[in-house]
Amino acid sequence: MQKENIFDVIIVGGSYAGLSAAMSLGRSSRRVLIIDSGKPCNQQTPHSHNFLTRDGETPANLAAIAKAQVLAYPTVKMINAFAESAAKTNLGFEVSTADHQKFLSKKLVLATGVKDIFPNIIGFAKCWGISVLHCPYCHGYEVKGKKLGVIANGEIGFEFSKLIYNLSKDLTIFTNGAIEIDQASQQKLASKNINIVEKGIDELFHENGLVNTIKFKDGSTQPIEAIFARVGMEQNTKIITDLGVKLTDLGYVEVDFMKKTNVTGVFAAGDCTTMFRAVAEAVAAGNIAGAIVNKELVADEF
Repeated sequence: MQKENIFDVIIVGGSYAGLSAAMSLGRSSRRVLIIDSGKPCNQQTPHSHNFLTRDGETPANLAAIAKAQVLAYPTVKMINAFAESAAKTNLGFEVSTADHQKFLSKKLVLATGVKDIFPNIIGFAKCWGISVLHCPYCHGYEVKGKKLGVIANGEIGFEFSKLIYNLSKDLTIFTNGAIEIDQASQQKLASKNINIVEKGIDELFHENGLVNTIKFKDGSTQPIEAIFARVGMEQNTKIITDLGVKLTDLGYVEVDFMKKTNVTGVFAAGDCTTMFRAVAEAVAAGNIAGAIVNKELVADEF
């Protein structure tokens, strides 16, 4: 293989966690390749919040600043491609892309994010990240005091609603089907005047992603100004299964506090490892991963 295709570290995923790991490694003069397909999960989100020094910045601008700063380090390279598969070799790892490129590295960092699985509700995907929101810390302040909803059920619905109630007392839980919240929790919600609607949801009416009305399967409607929701997820890449990387019971990549997976030489950071999906968390996790990868390289080489 040509020398220009051999790196110290390959990072799969060039969003916040991947770029943060690359910065740590670039500053350690490591030859780094970032492989990114250019499809961030927050591409519809108009503003990013709860990240010191950049509160309210657009995700596109935040990513542009990060890429410019990371790629200023001469040993860091980034390509636009989809990392399709990976295999362990005698010297480390071989990563193949969908456009038939192959690269080798000593260490591998997975910052691949996750794929959201949306409920079968018309308009839900169009509103995701705009007025259908996943995180009260990232987006809650901007909708405080408004007519809010939570699409969730069971214990998750109850716990999530407590966070949202702190932002607005005009709150309704939409279970999108038969209720699975226990009686004691239902009584607690009732004592806080939090309504519960068990009807199946058919559609979210919206204007350019800004929801205004929920339409139920029985044809009735209810006005709403913003919705918080917990959605399903799955991992974005089969590289995880290719390499035998272990997942948690919830389906996230299992890592220790140093971001190591169960596979020697493979690290992971960001949304693929945690349900706490926030820019600050991803940047912090990537920073740790990059530093520990460099420490391992030093130990291997010194």
